[in-house]
Amino acid sequence: MKILDRLEEWLIATLMGAATFIIFVAVLHRYLSGLPIPGVQDWLISLNTSWAQEVCIFMFIWMAKFGAAYGVRTGIHVGVDVLINRLDTGWRDRLIVFGLFAGAVFTGTIGSLGAYLVYHLPSDQVSEVTEIPMRWVYLAIPLGSYLMCFRFLQVMVHFIRTGDLPRHDPAHVEGLDDEIAQAQEGKA
Repeated sequence: MKILDRLEEWLIATLMGAATFIIFVAVLHRYLSGLPIPGVQDWLISLNTSWAQEVCIFMFIWMAKFGAAYGVRTGIHVGVDVLINRLDTGWRDRLIVFGLFAGAVFTGTIGSLGAYLVYHLPSDQVSEVTEIPMRWVYLAIPLGSYLMCFRFLQVMVHFIRTGDLPRHDPAHVEGLDDEIAQAQEGKA
C-alpha cells in the first residue's frame, strides 16, 4: 500500500511541478520576446512554446483525477457532514458507510465508462497541437476513477473496522514533524 501511496503522491507532485515550470517558461518567453534586445529577441522568437498550454491542460487533467483519489485517502476531499455529525452514532455510522459506498459505486461507474471511451476511441485521434494520441489523455479518466473507487472502499473498510475516518491536519507537514521532534530531543 505504501508503494501505491508514494506513487500517487509522486505523480501529483511531478505533474504539478512540471506544469508550473512549463507555464513559467511560456509566460517568460511571451513577455521577453517583445524586448528590443538584439540577438536575444531573435533567439526567443525562434523558440516555439505553442504546445505549452495544451500540455499543461493535459497535465492538470491527470493531476485532478489522481488528486481527487489522494483527497479521499487523506480526508481532504470535499464532504458535507454538518448534519450527519448531529445524528446519533448508529445513524451517523450507517450514513457514512452509505456515502463511502455510493462514492465507490459512482467512481467505479465513471471508471468503467472512461475505460469504454478509451477502448472505443479511434486510434488515429490525436491532440491538435502536440499530436499526442488522445487515448493517453483520456486514460486519466479510468485510471484516476478506479483509484478513487479503491480509495473510497479502503476508507470504508477502515471505518467499519475502527470507526475512524481520515482527518487532515492543516498544521501537519509530512517529514517536518520528524525533524522537529529530533531537534527537540537534541535540546533536551
